[in-house]
Amino acid sequence: MSVAYPSILDQLGLGAPIALAGIGGGCIADARVATFTNGAKVFVKCAAVAAEMFEREAAGLSALAEAQAIRVPRVLAVGKEALVLEFIQPAAKKHGFAAEFGRSFARLHQHRGKTCGFMHDNFIGSTPQCNSPLGVSWEEAGSDDGSTWPAFFMERRLRFQVRLAAGKGYGDELKHLLDRAEARILDLLNLATEPAVILHGDLWGGNYIVDECGEPCLIDPAVYFGHREADLAMTRLFGGFEPSFYSAYEEVAPLAHGHQERLPIYQLYHILNHLNLFGSAYLGQAQRILQALL
Repeated sequence: MSVAYPSILDQLGLGAPIALAGIGGGCIADARVATFTNGAKVFVKCAAVAAEMFEREAAGLSALAEAQAIRVPRVLAVGKEALVLEFIQPAAKKHGFAAEFGRSFARLHQHRGKTCGFMHDNFIGSTPQCNSPLGVSWEEAGSDDGSTWPAFFMERRLRFQVRLAAGKGYGDELKHLLDRAEARILDLLNLATEPAVILHGDLWGGNYIVDECGEPCLIDPAVYFGHREADLAMTRLFGGFEPSFYSAYEEVAPLAHGHQERLPIYQLYHILNHLNLFGSAYLGQAQRILQALL
């Protein structure tokens, strides 16, 4: 092809691509499909907005794949400038797609980690996501029963995002509200202690695709180990998941009593992240959630 292509594609041993077509849907990286002379296709993400973004995404995909519960694209090559993934040809959803997705997602959440957090920090969208266990390194952390989760979520998720928001000029009101709501948040989260399990971390309707067999495939993760209710809360924030997804999930892994009351706490993390990514349209929603907890 006459135009330049990402040099990482040379690692595949397929020669230069004959086509490099842009595709829509992403707002963080430039996404393209590369086609080679033998007909092979790969998915390429370029133009990371932060160092190590693609390496962290590749590590998250690999961690999800280890659970052997839901398909994720295979990582073919990764570097600071680009990420090359298996190309998955989209197709229509098969009959019973939503229910099977829910059961598979519940099985994903049976893959346990030793503690809350992850082996390294990563990103949720383009926002840094701090995954260090509280007080120790990942390597030093011992296995726990999930009792560290409420404090982890408060510090590594909510307070981290509120500090970012303050730095972007949204004032001290969010911090003041979070300080006042902290005891109530911790009390509610302590009512459902469970061992930490692997989380996609950012599962909304745009972060899964339907593969060539009509089955779900997870993409664009923000992986860490934590409480499964946090993963499910994001699925309910913007829609895109049928009721049978949730009923099938609970057939495999029933949720603890009070999960609906904890739902807005977990959604608050993503609303704060959207505030930091996209601006003040999300400020009022974040304030209302916190005010309701006072």
